[in-house]
Amino acid sequence: MSRYINEKLSTLDAYVPGEQPKDAEYIKLNTNESPYPPHPSVYEAVRKQAGFLNLYSDPESKELTEKVAENYNLEYENLLMTNGSDEILAFAFAAYGGGRKRFVFPSVTYGFYPVFAGLFGVKYEEKPPREDFSINADDYCGVNANVVIANPNAPTGLTLSIGEIEKIAATNKKYVVIIDEAYVDFGGESALGLINKYGNLLVTRTFSKSFSLAGGRLGFGAGSRELIADLKKVKYSFNPYNVNRMTAAAGVAAMDNWDYYANNCLKIAEIRDKYKRKFRELGFFVTDSKANFLFVSHEKISGEELYSRLREKGILIRHFDKNPIENFNRITVGLEEQMEILYKETEKIIRES
Repeated sequence: MSRYINEKLSTLDAYVPGEQPKDAEYIKLNTNESPYPPHPSVYEAVRKQAGFLNLYSDPESKELTEKVAENYNLEYENLLMTNGSDEILAFAFAAYGGGRKRFVFPSVTYGFYPVFAGLFGVKYEEKPPREDFSINADDYCGVNANVVIANPNAPTGLTLSIGEIEKIAATNKKYVVIIDEAYVDFGGESALGLINKYGNLLVTRTFSKSFSLAGGRLGFGAGSRELIADLKKVKYSFNPYNVNRMTAAAGVAAMDNWDYYANNCLKIAEIRDKYKRKFRELGFFVTDSKANFLFVSHEKISGEELYSRLREKGILIRHFDKNPIENFNRITVGLEEQMEILYKETEKIIRES
């Protein structure tokens, strides 16, 4: 870093993204991308918009917003399109944190939450999970703070019920409750139907996982008109053209082919559950993930060693070195053939251990 950076940023622990190798030699199961390509119509939609790159994109993403509203049975004013769901989360930390306004979130969760808090100077508290890594909803009731919870949670894949989310929103009426639904399409229960019942509830979504658009960078936030107005104020103070025209077109085409993506999610969930059973039979502790990944550990081998040995074999998974999950790895659910190769190589490693 240079000597010019401000003191706050010089001490910030930035988010560390998963490995993105430049070669194609790896079976890549480390960053929760979809193993399935976008629907063919997405490519055509992107190609058409590539001819207009000399023009700014629509700052309102009007066509995309209308399409998302139609597909999710929401009103136009309940939605804000963003550059991935990370951006809507960043807007929320900027809008609702600072001063005496703090955030509360789990200590085992998506690593960007404490990063955003540090970036925007927001005080926060981390709540430890139960021994099985599940979240105790009672820990977030009446906390007199903004709450953010990934549901299903990352990297555990465990979920809260809609009733539990309602209880959290109802007991923190003076604060915003954010439910990050990046993985909900693989088996979770969505809270989108609650946004008109609870004016303090913000639900965030991404197209990266279930809609095969990780490289497109598209997400959205859904909440009351008042919350969306708050977040639009942040957006228009930062980057009015945050969703480029090719990505917006890709999102519209994805919405127009809902069944294709829903079927892909079902296939991923089936493969997940199959290998959840197989890894347990191999002696692994595996959480009951409802996301597009498995969260695993084994008493015979450390998480770091398993990660390293699989990497040597050309298989990438995600290792965590933070207590209490330093012996765990997160495995993205890939195609059946990829998962079978992973399983057989892991079985060999466990036998050798």
